Amino acid sequence: MALTLIIALVALQRLGELCLATHNTSLLKAQGGIETGARHYPLFILLHASWLLAILLTTQADAQVNWWMLAAFVILQLGRVWVVTTLGRFWTTRIIGVPGVPLIKKGPYRFFSHPNYIIVTGEIALLPLVFGNWQVALLWSAFNALLLAWRIRVENAALAERR
Repeated sequence: MALTLIIALVALQRLGELCLATHNTSLLKAQGGIETGARHYPLFILLHASWLLAILLTTQADAQVNWWMLAAFVILQLGRVWVVTTLGRFWTTRIIGVPGVPLIKKGPYRFFSHPNYIIVTGEIALLPLVFGNWQVALLWSAFNALLLAWRIRVENAALAERR
């Protein structure tokens, strides 16, 4: 029961974020925003959807919840909210640059270039570990690392002229 409920809540959160990201992407493009890295974007959708599905399908339905891991996951959600609110209308799941708009250097961006990627990396590892599923944590963390290496390279190149 806890497994299904937690995965459903995370899936709903991700769907809500996709709605917000789609809205912000439309606004940014209307302001002259230019997307880069569109080729790899569907792979991130596939990664996140398959991660949740893998947790659901490979974890015992009655698996014990590790409350410390769940608490750490919830703390990461607070970090995610910090990132989204800091970027405001500029937050999206795509790489959209608006020419002439300076980069945001407040909130978590004072400390890290890509705080959301740090948070996502932690989430992908922690959520399966909430249920003791280290295999999914390990495998999807590896997939995520490969995709993030590609994405960060693309994003850094797109943002270089605005730094």
